[in-house]
This record gives sequence, C-alpha cells and structure tokens, in this order.
Amino acid sequence: MKIGYDAKRVYHNRTGLGNYSRDLIRILSTFFPEHSYVLFNPKRNFPLLFQSSSEAVIEVLPSTRLTRFFYNLWRQFFIKSDLLVQGIQIFHGLSGEIPFGLGRTGIKTVVTVHDLIFLRYPQFYSVFDRYIHKLKAKYAVNHSDVIVAVSEQTKKDIVSFFKINPDKISVIYQGCQEVFKQRFSQEAHESVLKKYGLPARFILNVGTIEARKNILSGVKAIRDMAIDLVIVGSETAYTQRVKDFIAENKMGTRVHFLKGVSSEELAILYQTAQVFVYPSLFEGFGIPIIEALFSGTPVITSKDGCFSEAGGPSSIYVNPHKPEELKAALESVLSDENLQAHMREEGLRYAQRFTPAYIADGFQKVYQQCLKG
Repeated sequence: MKIGYDAKRVYHNRTGLGNYSRDLIRILSTFFPEHSYVLFNPKRNFPLLFQSSSEAVIEVLPSTRLTRFFYNLWRQFFIKSDLLVQGIQIFHGLSGEIPFGLGRTGIKTVVTVHDLIFLRYPQFYSVFDRYIHKLKAKYAVNHSDVIVAVSEQTKKDIVSFFKINPDKISVIYQGCQEVFKQRFSQEAHESVLKKYGLPARFILNVGTIEARKNILSGVKAIRDMAIDLVIVGSETAYTQRVKDFIAENKMGTRVHFLKGVSSEELAILYQTAQVFVYPSLFEGFGIPIIEALFSGTPVITSKDGCFSEAGGPSSIYVNPHKPEELKAALESVLSDENLQAHMREEGLRYAQRFTPAYIADGFQKVYQQCLKG
C-alpha cells in the first residue's frame, strides 16, 4: 500500500495532535515497513520535529512556487495533483480534516477525528473557530471512506452531531510516546526536582491551562492540604484566574507552573508524582491519563465522557465541578499506601491495551477495509 498523510501536525505541532501523528507514522513504519508512508508537509520548518530513519517514510513538499507560497491552500485544495503524481492509494487526514474534492480522484480516504469539543462546548471557541472547525469536520466525516474515532465517546458524538452511520466509524485508541514507558534512575529524578525547585512529594497535572481542563478545581482541592501541586502546560488567559485564586489564598509557594519541560523530564515528573489529577470537563480521549498509567502513577480524573475509557477500572473518578470530591479522593489515595500500590499495578496492567502493536493492527485493518470498500 502507498498511504499519504496530511503531515502538517507531524512537522509543525509540538503537542497532542503532533505527538499522535508522529507516533502513528513511527509505529506503522516499524510494524509494516513493506508499505510506503508519504508525508505531505505544507512547508519546511526548523528545528525539525520529526525525522525517520525508515526508507518507507517519504516527505513531500509543495512542488511549485505558487503552491509553496500559498501552502495552506495547497494543503486544502491543490494537493490532489501531488497525490496522483505520487501514486497514493489511501489518503489519511490525521486531525479531523481532508482536502476538498479528493473524492473525484478515486483515492480512498481515512480521517481521524479526535473530538468534537467545539460543538459540545462552543463557549470555549470563537465564532470564527467554531465555524471553521465544523465546516472541515462535517465535510471530512461525510466524504471519507472510513472514519477513525479515538474513543467510543468521540464515535457517539460523530453519530449524534453529524448523523453518520456508526458502521462507518472504527474506534482505535491512542497510545503515548515510548519515553513514558521507560524507567529512570533515582539520580535522574533528583536532578529534575532540583532543576525546577520541586519538593519530594507533589500532585501532578499536565495539559494546557485553559478553562475546559479546569485545573482551578485542582488548586481549590489542595487549598487546605499539606501537599504541593505541579502544573505542566501552556498558559492561556484562564491561567490568570488560577493565579488570582492562588494569590488570594496565599498558596504561591505550593503551586508550581512549569514551562519548557522536555519529554524525558515530563516522564520523570510522572514517575515521581504521588498522584496525577486531571479534572478536565471534556476530552476526545485524554492522553495524559495514559502517560500517567504507563508511568505507574495513580490517576484521579473526571466522571463521564471518555475518561473511564482511558483510565480503566483502577482510576478514581470525581465530579470535576466539585473540588471537595477531588479533595476527598486525594486524601484517600495519599493516606493509603495499599490503595496506591493497587492503582499503580492495575493501572499499568490496563495501559497495556494502548500498545504500538494494538495501534498498528487497528490501522492495518482500517486501510485494508478502505481498499476493499
């Protein structure tokens, strides 16, 4: 098979969508090197976020001066001629969109839909962003041969919002980077704690600091507890609300905001943390939960939605709108070493379903189904 990919996120996104895209290409080219994986990159970037040593992976850039200048239009409209020149059999949109008019080429199409949060929680998006996201997603799910949803929750949302036949949708869960499955020395742990000025005991939260991810509930939960909270993520306007609460309650020395953390340092922070908290209101899947499980860290996250799909039966689920529930869960875990050990062991066992072999096999079946359809 010769499979083409919308590689914008592969080369230009450092966070969730980029990690998903890069990991998928690495996994597929490792497990099925007999296929060709052609990455259509709208423009060169430095520093490089992705390089592959596999001969099965090929990068393709816009081929004319005009398309190099109007690279976004190339990605959405003009890429079709390049796909035909490359002999692409299947095109895979990795982030909820596909080029317009692709169906006229005869090339089969797969799209991964991560979430429809812009429809469930429109208040978190501008009117323009909601319009663009809906336009692209609606077109993609209606014109793709196969849709991949990253969770059963996302599949339900696709069916509900766009009236898509559920038989057209395959659920393939996401995994996480291999670094979160490694184990690091005590010296490495101590080095990271020293670098960022952190105590030996802390609670960890990872993700963009925005209203939807709701870390203010986590800050409120620990207000009267004798433990620190470490927050790793990009800041938004919502961050000031969190910092204002911290200042008003004189918690400044107990809440740590970290930026510029490398993947290895983040993996060490997961492994060092006593508990990982994720009081998000809604996610497509919740990769940080998987990262925590692979790190052997107890997880407390939100009820409903996709969270139990990611966290499994050994994680603890609370109402994200009630900080007192989160506080009670934290006190329960922190005071019970047997419970901690159970959550670590069972969480790691549950995480084994999110392995590269599972992901590779799932997409191999999707691509074969696509060609047969």
